Amino acid sequence: MKNLRIVVRGGGDLATGVIHRLWRAGFTPLVLECAQPAAIRRQVALCEAVYAGSTTVEGMTGVLIHSLSGAVAVWQAGQVPVMVDEAAKCVAILQPDIVIDAIIAKKNLGTHMDMAPLTIALGPGFTAGTDVHAVVETKRGHNLGRIIRTGSAAPNSGIPGVIAGYGKERVLHAPAAGSLHIVQDIGSVVEQGQLIATITTEQGEVVPVCATLTGIIRGMIREGFAVSKGFKIADIDPRQEELANCFTISDKARCIAGSVLELVCEYANRGN
Repeated sequence: MKNLRIVVRGGGDLATGVIHRLWRAGFTPLVLECAQPAAIRRQVALCEAVYAGSTTVEGMTGVLIHSLSGAVAVWQAGQVPVMVDEAAKCVAILQPDIVIDAIIAKKNLGTHMDMAPLTIALGPGFTAGTDVHAVVETKRGHNLGRIIRTGSAAPNSGIPGVIAGYGKERVLHAPAAGSLHIVQDIGSVVEQGQLIATITTEQGEVVPVCATLTGIIRGMIREGFAVSKGFKIADIDPRQEELANCFTISDKARCIAGSVLELVCEYANRGN
């Protein structure tokens, strides 16, 4: 089982939950990312290794590599290799046993069943039995984590899951295009209406971004990131007592990860 070649497309917070579960179970995944990841929950996203060279989430360290040859040393060190390969071109070379699309783009960015004997996708944008072998539901609620072998996950509603009575208010989007400057970073307790960031437009205008509710900043896009208008830039958790949540893998990610591990073990136990 441990020698299965597993490729995970995406290194955001949900993907990292999946990767962490696989890593703890003894598997050695390879993570593929884009050149400029836009994770909001940076403290729990392996894609941060693309910028920093390495990053650690709950004892698991992701290390940036620049070619497949660099993966072996990282695996041998008990770490997870992260490589910039947005189009997953290395899949044809590596010929993995399993490909997991955890990009959470709400659409298919090129993953297909011919990539591996087992292909898994998280969330909407995929049809099990056509695009991939299995889809895992990512929408909060009764079906979160459900394995779908025929059909698709629930369509993207555009409305975040409700936490402590708040849904869409939890997520902030850029009011203008430009470069983001952080005023209050992840882990900060903020009041509704408080300035948490600014965006400097190409014309030099500084546009304020204010907290939509009182709580803890759970996610914030990187300092200096070039955002478009409407781009998701921050996430506020109204539960002020849940500071540790900013730095640990979420319940949602762990639920999804359990389903992915189930599929991986099922495949391994079939003797493939």
